Amino acid sequence: MTGDAGPGERAHLPEKRSPWTFFLLVYLLSLPFWVTNLVFPLHLPVDNLPVTDIGATFTPLLAAVILVWHEGEPGGVRRFLARAFDYRRITKKTWYLPVIILMPALYVLTYGAMRLAGLPVPTTWDIPVFLPLVFGLFFIAAIGEEMGYSGYATDALQARYPALTAALIMGSIHAAWHWPSMIALGQPPGLFVMGSLLTVGFRVLTVWLYNNTGGSVFATILFHAVTNTGRSIFPGSRSAYEMGDGVIGYGLILIAAVVVVFLWGGKTLARFRYARVKPDRSGLHG
Repeated sequence: MTGDAGPGERAHLPEKRSPWTFFLLVYLLSLPFWVTNLVFPLHLPVDNLPVTDIGATFTPLLAAVILVWHEGEPGGVRRFLARAFDYRRITKKTWYLPVIILMPALYVLTYGAMRLAGLPVPTTWDIPVFLPLVFGLFFIAAIGEEMGYSGYATDALQARYPALTAALIMGSIHAAWHWPSMIALGQPPGLFVMGSLLTVGFRVLTVWLYNNTGGSVFATILFHAVTNTGRSIFPGSRSAYEMGDGVIGYGLILIAAVVVVFLWGGKTLARFRYARVKPDRSGLHG
């Protein structure tokens, strides 16, 4: 990972934190929401998601806060929560480009590919007047997820495994966490599989951005919010984006993840394969 943790974080990060305890706690905290949705299956107007997902979205944040509090370090929770806006870690501002532009670019490619494939996506698109509100809600929701997965679990996993392995573990666990909602939505098997693979690919991209922005949780929150907002306002909404079981849209995201692994390497996801290296002149004769 690039960038250093603050002095107050070094005592417990990342070796002394258990990602497995975190994942277990997330699932235990989410269980009441999943059960409630079975009894009262209400859905949100945005993406037709179960209402209980509002609460479940914040279980990673709650689990992380509980564990940080349990560590007992004075001011630990306050410092941890402050990472939601740790944009100062992003010293290389060019990384804002993939954080903000990558997913919208993939959505544009998805739309073009769908048109070429003859899928019945709308031929016009009006920018929703409520776009700022949608983005704001998704940003808050992203805080709930990324404060746990990026802010707590990512460093702990990378202390034990290479970056790609850590991303695949976290993505797989996060994918399974989505299954109750996907089942509640009645998603067909093909979309169920593609949606699960998407979550893994998305986590690879998120860890890549995290490691290249000095470990900025804010960068991952912003990336997550842009991703969900773009999918929701896709021409024809999310249902259009997921035509054909999401093979085109989610497939392009998976391809992007593979390209990132090839170019930046699975060990750290932060060493660009074609970076210019200054020659070592120490052995040259004068």
